[in-house]
This record gives sequence, C-alpha cells and structure tokens, in this order.
Amino acid sequence: MAHCAGQWSGFAPTGTFELVALVFVAAEAREFSGLLRRVEDVERPNWPVQWIRTAMLNGRRVAFVANGPGPRLAGVAAEEALKRLERVEAFVSTGFCGALDEALNVGDIFVASAVNGEPSSTVTEARPPGSGVFRGSLISQDRVACTVDEKRALYQTGAAAVEMEAAAVQRVARDAAVPFYCVRVVSDTASESLALDFNRLRDVDGRFSRSRIIAAALRNPMQTFPQLMRLDRDCKRASDALGDFLAHCRF
Repeated sequence: MAHCAGQWSGFAPTGTFELVALVFVAAEAREFSGLLRRVEDVERPNWPVQWIRTAMLNGRRVAFVANGPGPRLAGVAAEEALKRLERVEAFVSTGFCGALDEALNVGDIFVASAVNGEPSSTVTEARPPGSGVFRGSLISQDRVACTVDEKRALYQTGAAAVEMEAAAVQRVARDAAVPFYCVRVVSDTASESLALDFNRLRDVDGRFSRSRIIAAALRNPMQTFPQLMRLDRDCKRASDALGDFLAHCRF
C-alpha cells in the first residue's frame, strides 16, 4: 500500500487536483477498512477534511473521504471533492447503517433505491448478486437511531434502513448534476438497541467524542463494555462485507 505524508503528486498550484474520480463519502475511516484492502496505489492528499485517501479500484481512480457523522460534515466532504477534483464521476454515500426491517442482519448490504423519498442511481454488481443484498428506501437523519422503539417508528415510514449522511451527499450531487449512489452495510439490527445514546456523545462539531463515550461506558461498565465490544466486532465484519461488495460493483 503506497503512502505519502505530503500532498498528492497531482496537486496543482490552483488548489485543484487534475484528476477524475469516483468519490466515496462515509462518516468514519473505519467504514473503508474492508475496501482499502482491495485497492492499489493508495495516496493521502492534503484536503481540509478529517480523513482522505485516493487509490485505484479495478483500474479506476477513486477517492475515499470521511469527515464525521451527520449531514453538515458529509456535505462539507462532498463539496470539498468538487473543489479539489477536476471532475467527479459520481458520488457514493457509503458506510454503516441501522436496520429498520427485521429481515436485515449484520453484514447485509443495503442498496438505497431512494433517500428520504428522493430516488438514487441504480448500482449493479459485476458478479451475480448473492444473498444478503437488499434494496429499498432509506431514511437519512441527523441522529443515531439508538433504540428499538425509534427504529420501529422509522420503519412505519416505509424505509428499511437508517443512517446520517446520505441526504447531504445526495444534495451536493444533485446541485452539481453528478450521479449519486448509496450503498450501505448493516451494523446493527432492528431488534437491538445500542449500548449508549450516541447522540449525547457528539462534540461541538458533531463528531463522536471518544472521551465522552468512555466516560459514559464507565458509568455501567459490566453491561456497556461487552455491548460495545460486540458492536465493534459487528462493525469490523460489516466493513469487510461492504468492501467485498463495492469491489465488485459497477457505478
């Protein structure tokens, strides 16, 4: 895996990259861990976002951007890609999602046919679709759906999954007349509540605060830490499944 500490070699004095790329936007870098194992020529350009890599995926230049959870930070990430790249071929909102439909299990792929009621582009696999790939409507909101009760209420809207960034990326793509896709992987099911209310553990910028999470977990460590460890294992498994799926997609 090639890695450079400075600016990417394609940097131009005007502040743009003379590059055409397919841009993937997620909340956290860990959501790309499965896909990063399947790419080549990884570079680290100097963008004013929390995390950025460019790479080659199946002979195609791609950019992976993670700038934190929620629509504001995701919108900034997408807009930065438009500024820095000569041309964006398409945006892909990706990463973890919570299941609203009880048919969805951890590690299942969810391809959104619509985000908050607005249609998204159709992605196809370069191989026959396997089990564990679902399509449907997705809810994108600026909060984590932490409890079973909240997930049940959201399911009544007709959506099958929920996440926090897709609507903002879709808006940027629409305004720029760029194709938009949304491919997610289930990290928590409809029948489980999360160990903590992560909405109360975000910092002033909207990112999840590690120190706040640890402090909250220490209030009830015997119950909370095992649940957090299970969530971490589920997220690792989900990221690997997502990477395998995306590496075989056509956008």
